[in-house]
Amino acid sequence: MNKRLRLPANLAIAAGLVSLLSLTACGENSQQPEAQKPVETTVPAASPIATEQAQAPLTEITIAFATRRDTTDLQSKADQVSEILSKEVGIPVKGIIADETASVEALRANRANVAFVSGRAALKAEQLAGSKMYLAEVRDDYSGGKTYNSIFVVPKSSPLQTLADPTQTLEQLRGKRMAFTSRSSGSGFIFPVSELVGLKFVDGPDRLEQFFGKVTYGDGYSSALQAVLRDQADVAVVSEYALLPPWITTEEGAKLRVLHPVPNVPAHGISIDDSVPAELREKLINAFLKLNEPENQQLFRSLYNSTQLVKVDHEQHLSTMRTAIARAGLKP
Repeated sequence: MNKRLRLPANLAIAAGLVSLLSLTACGENSQQPEAQKPVETTVPAASPIATEQAQAPLTEITIAFATRRDTTDLQSKADQVSEILSKEVGIPVKGIIADETASVEALRANRANVAFVSGRAALKAEQLAGSKMYLAEVRDDYSGGKTYNSIFVVPKSSPLQTLADPTQTLEQLRGKRMAFTSRSSGSGFIFPVSELVGLKFVDGPDRLEQFFGKVTYGDGYSSALQAVLRDQADVAVVSEYALLPPWITTEEGAKLRVLHPVPNVPAHGISIDDSVPAELREKLINAFLKLNEPENQQLFRSLYNSTQLVKVDHEQHLSTMRTAIARAGLKP
């Protein structure tokens, strides 16, 4: 917005006279004394050349593929996916590998234009970089298709039982030893804490010891589940697919059971930065959807064990994550 300067009354009158004289002078020398020269009252508009340079078209797309514990040889697969995308959008596409925090930072710092991240990371990217999630993955081990369950897991022989009412079920955990996946995990911390807060068992993430007898944090699904298998914890919270290899063995999975599920954790997906023009964004979305086709499906599945990508509305898909974060008293 242009900001106007407030002029003293005598200068404003003088400026008006000078403007009138300049319109009627018809070639006469209308130069005024220095004190009576018109005063610049507005901030100059941005240079058209500078504006054009700021909006220069993208000549390359960089995609940050967030690391996951169940992925192998990710860079090679990302390179193959990038090659397919490049052919579809008509400009070079390259893939970089980073953890979720670094992927969000790459979007914020314009070192990446696109990122394949979790729901919580997508909300952080929206906050810092103005990006939005346009596609979400579907997996066979997601009970909700593009959503999945956070689960409270106990030993198969545990006296804790799933009761008709969630409040009665989780009341049994009072004084028990709890193993969370990590404080940053959506299904292994955010959603279960939100559930506990919603049912009035705890006031927030820093009051967990007032309900549980002991609280520990792992460095992933495997370590949380191993705490239960080794009798170091009575219950753990993980994603539903963590009861399968490669997180634990089939034999170990047979020794565990689900005590209580918390549904509607949003699937990971594709977030695109707001600096990508709408036309190019649509080309990218359509290019990603090409990964669903039979000739590309095996490659795509090897990336993150996804079976397909589906279009999603950013707000709708991530609404449950946003609600869980707020109710749990956390930040994206």
